[in-house]
Amino acid sequence: MSSTELPDTLAAGAMAPRVSTVRVAEGERLRTVALPGLALTVRSRPGDRPGLPPALYVHGLGGSSQNWSALMPLLADLVDGEAVDLPGFGDSPPPDDGNYSLTAHARAVIRLLDAGGRGPVHLIGNSLGGSVATRVAAVRPDLVRTLTLVSPALPELRAQRGAWPTALLALPGVASLFSRLTRDWTAEQRVRGVMSLCYGDPGSVTDEGFRNAVEEMERRLALPYFWDAMARSARGIVDAYTVGGQHNLWRQAERVLAPTLLVYGGRDQLVSYRMARKAATSFRDSRLLTLPDAGHVAMMEYPETVAKAVRELIDDYDDGNDDDNGGS
Repeated sequence: MSSTELPDTLAAGAMAPRVSTVRVAEGERLRTVALPGLALTVRSRPGDRPGLPPALYVHGLGGSSQNWSALMPLLADLVDGEAVDLPGFGDSPPPDDGNYSLTAHARAVIRLLDAGGRGPVHLIGNSLGGSVATRVAAVRPDLVRTLTLVSPALPELRAQRGAWPTALLALPGVASLFSRLTRDWTAEQRVRGVMSLCYGDPGSVTDEGFRNAVEEMERRLALPYFWDAMARSARGIVDAYTVGGQHNLWRQAERVLAPTLLVYGGRDQLVSYRMARKAATSFRDSRLLTLPDAGHVAMMEYPETVAKAVRELIDDYDDGNDDDNGGS
């Protein structure tokens, strides 16, 4: 299906100023991909050898490409990995048109893949990135080899209590009000709050991991568009939950052709563990990994376990393609 189903943005504008240097782990590289109306920062973890198939990692709301730094090296012998900072997050400036809808984020991913000629990729998404990846896989199956979704943000009739703040953030004026009410909160306090919400066991975070998260929080809070990107993207999630017809996320899940790995955490406070069964029946070629002690970011809490499941998915995909081509 053509990417014209997700219309392009218009003319490019000035890039937002950088506040401070973004952390880059050993073995990673950062680059900026300039597109009309859009500039995307891409964090790459090159494969261990030339010729490996490409993978693209897509983070969740309030996250960044750094969310994949624990998982990417575990798969570097299998894929040539890249993780994107969605518009307005990480080190990517806001889009010129100010559009943070789910469709706009999916369009950004599609345009990135089309511009680089890297498709089809092994597409891996978490939370908001999971819903973005679902839409990409549904409308552009030619771009996706396999699909891995870690706690994907798919519509729930009864949202988790931990997800209520996200819904409230989507209401007009709430983001600016919350910003004012919490202006005296330290970066450490904010990070502890985020970790208590996103991790099954916040105590498992190392001291170094906590310090890195605080440093990144301080950097983001200094960005003039931080709260706007959060609020508009939250609104995009809420809008996507209520849309019907062919753009309904569950309808799009049913259209996904790529073999799909679903990862759900039993202690997830944002995406309900009980949605795992519905997801497993909605994606036509799916397998399910449930982690009873994991929270919302299993790829950060249990990277080895998630990497093993992704590896099995990709190996089975490769074996199936070898069979389709008559073997080696």
